[in-house]
Amino acid sequence: MPDLSIVTSGHDVADARLHRVVAACRRVDLTVEVLGLGDPSSAPDGVSVHTRARGSVARRSRMAFDVARAARGRVLFALDPDSTLSCLAIGRLRRRLVVADVHEDYLSLLRDRRWAAGPVGLLASTVARFATWAAARADLTVVADEHVPPKRARQRMVVRNLPDLTMLPDPSPRDQTPRALYVGDVRASRGLLHMLDVLEEAVDWHLDIVGPVAASDQHEVQRRMGGSGLAGRVRFHGRMPPERAWTFARGAWCGLVMLEDTPAFREAMPSKLFEYLACGLGVLVTDLPRQRDLVEGLGAGRVVDNGPDAVSQAVEQLQRWVERPAELDVCRANAAAWAAENATSSDYDALAQALVKLVSERG
Repeated sequence: MPDLSIVTSGHDVADARLHRVVAACRRVDLTVEVLGLGDPSSAPDGVSVHTRARGSVARRSRMAFDVARAARGRVLFALDPDSTLSCLAIGRLRRRLVVADVHEDYLSLLRDRRWAAGPVGLLASTVARFATWAAARADLTVVADEHVPPKRARQRMVVRNLPDLTMLPDPSPRDQTPRALYVGDVRASRGLLHMLDVLEEAVDWHLDIVGPVAASDQHEVQRRMGGSGLAGRVRFHGRMPPERAWTFARGAWCGLVMLEDTPAFREAMPSKLFEYLACGLGVLVTDLPRQRDLVEGLGAGRVVDNGPDAVSQAVEQLQRWVERPAELDVCRANAAAWAAENATSSDYDALAQALVKLVSERG
């Protein structure tokens, strides 16, 4: 019987937070099984892996109960709203302890999803509300940031999305050709179409995009890539596990975080921003409060308006870095200096110790 079963009906086993949790568990010799979606070869090393095909939003709840029933661990660790509900139910029936890992404010996030309308949207918001209720009743509630609900729980622990340096390359010199990087969820609200608009005009630049393109944006991406000057300069690499995804940081000039001003993102601190800094990249971000304060405070990049002028300002800044690379090098040096002092997996190590305690309670 494994010590810990990480259960999800919504996350691919390549998910970066999942990989960071597993890495911390392995450092304290916990045995782990992962039950999720996608290609088993993208799962963390050293774990037992069981994957299923991704289903529709409406089928996720059924899948979540199937996966929770199949989990063999002494402690069940739920990674998404559906799995939080199913793990709490199964855990109480089988007398297993339950951890709910809440990545984001799920209700706010639904406002960013085009599919979250009509009956499907009503179902999703209902699940999110019940999942937040269930997360507060788990034996340990882990949240990715202070603002993420539930604010009250039996035992609440903040585990920030700080990078695990073992999964990232060391800072490296810039390639000769200017190249930007984006790693993460790829959709319009996270800046996908703005990034393509920027690259249309910033003709000296190349861009690597690593992550799954949202189904709702795939047609538009194909249209733009087929009828523009982006082909050959913008490369889509799809979903990859963290160690492979971040190899594209070697030689890159900067990282892009062009989030729209949505309720889900306004108070968020994207994990990719920390990872760009840890790789020694300058960053170009839209004007959202927390990421603006971090970037400007460190002098590690530039902030562009989050509105009609975002694209033109981004193009202007990228061109400025081509003409004055010494300015970018200062940003990159400041990013590397921040990483040397602050990039740490201590939050995940603290989580691993809490999981050791839970496992010992189960005996």
